[in-house]
Amino acid sequence: MSPDEPELDAIVIGGGPAGSTVATLLAMRGRRVALLERERFPRAHVGESLLPATVPILEALGVREAVDAAGFLTKHGATMVWGSDPEPWSWYFRETNRSYPSSYQVWRPDFDRILLDRSRELGVDVREGHHVTEVSFEGERATGVRFRTDFRTGTGTGTGTSDGTAWNLEATFVVDASGQNGLLASKLGLRTWDSFFQNLAIYAYYEGAERLPEPDATNIFIESYAQGWFWLIPLHTGQMSVGVVLDSKRGQELLAGASVEEVLEAQIRLAPRTARMLSAARRTDGPHVVKDWSYVPQRFVGDGYLLVGDAACFVDPLFSSGVHLAMSAGVLASAYIDAVLRDPSMREPAAEVYRQQYESQYWNFHELARLFYSSNRSAESYFWEARRLGDEEEFSPRHAFIRAVAGQSPLGYERAVLSRGEPPAAFVRSVQALEQERSDRGSELEAAPAGALSDAVPVLAADVRVERKPVLADGSFEWGSVISSPARPEGAACSPLVARLLLAIDGERSVSGLITAVEQSMDTAPDERQRAAIVSSVLETVRILYVDRTIEALRGL
Repeated sequence: MSPDEPELDAIVIGGGPAGSTVATLLAMRGRRVALLERERFPRAHVGESLLPATVPILEALGVREAVDAAGFLTKHGATMVWGSDPEPWSWYFRETNRSYPSSYQVWRPDFDRILLDRSRELGVDVREGHHVTEVSFEGERATGVRFRTDFRTGTGTGTGTSDGTAWNLEATFVVDASGQNGLLASKLGLRTWDSFFQNLAIYAYYEGAERLPEPDATNIFIESYAQGWFWLIPLHTGQMSVGVVLDSKRGQELLAGASVEEVLEAQIRLAPRTARMLSAARRTDGPHVVKDWSYVPQRFVGDGYLLVGDAACFVDPLFSSGVHLAMSAGVLASAYIDAVLRDPSMREPAAEVYRQQYESQYWNFHELARLFYSSNRSAESYFWEARRLGDEEEFSPRHAFIRAVAGQSPLGYERAVLSRGEPPAAFVRSVQALEQERSDRGSELEAAPAGALSDAVPVLAADVRVERKPVLADGSFEWGSVISSPARPEGAACSPLVARLLLAIDGERSVSGLITAVEQSMDTAPDERQRAAIVSSVLETVRILYVDRTIEALRGL
């Protein structure tokens, strides 16, 4: 280590799911990490309902067994009063996710502590009771943090003391996981507020609440009503997390004329099923008020720093996406930092991939929430009318969100919108057009005579390209090949064989000619077994890319 090199590879500000995920994964790769958390765990936090997509991240962190052992309730899906049907209906994760058909309803003080303890177990210098007051910069490059310890919450470890004295700590990277306070976003003026989601949430915890009937007893329950919507999340502690989402302006008007308790109780009385479930319940904590406006940063990554979790972006809580976005960002952030430390040439290209992938996840949840709000007809009021999407909205079949929704969608909620709600006609038409197009193109291939595909000449769609970009592999970014197009600006990683195939498509070679070109591009001539595998892979790839319209045409088919 040179005298000028920081002793730490990364400083993580905040010990929530985003921060602990970054720290743990970096420690797994042998990186030197300090994590500074303002409070001492366990600490209270709302946001108890997890998505199945989070479970693989828990496995990667090595905490799945600890989470199972904690006794959290298993979440199989969601039960809702939403859409065109005034009666409750349920949707189950198993309908679209066979690998992970369930998730958890977690008690956040315990869940977050499990994640932070894992960081500590792997050698992260975890410092609770340490309040980061400022990120240090040299020019535009983040170089470390300035922090203090508070004698009321911490005793001071490492370089800190317990008397409130300010201290400096340096690192190659600073990760802002400070939550909605957004230390860096505030300092640098990065936050952009969303004009569609301007809501206000009031939440509390109750004992003795009635659960949904089986088999939905551990589902999250969401009830829309005239003024907004409620969530009810059962917890293994015997409590129920209860929250109401209101229009921000209307909520502030109500709070100006009554106490928080009075406003919450009045809203509960307006939601008949929520009122029934809470009729014999006793409030044990709260109520608390939070402004849940959605926001994104102007940039997710800068010179020597990254934003993750709520410090970066926040989207409406309708789909319980907060913890998943936070931990998924932690995976991406750790991969970015490790890649740049290993290969400095990765700095700019991997930063762009980090932004694209993080932003893509955020906007899919954002667009899905907008669509869900717009499709609700279970209640009529200003709240819902103001959240309608008209047919003037752009819903082209080439729109990235339409492509994500069409077919077997990753979350499943997307299909529920189509079957249970009344989404904008333009949206429905676009999804139907894309699905019909894919079906027609698949049928065209099935009807083709045997051997016809080998003689056909593929033509790529406009602006489809194969690029050398960083791809996420084994916990870090590695150089790889990515198929990019206007419909998928973030790109899709592809194998070397698929990359060779696409690069060989010139609008003149037939599929059989492309197979020969792929074979000739290999370092060593394939044997008969390898050639058979290449032929099979190329034919299947051409089929998939044609149905998806990455290959625009197959001349002669």
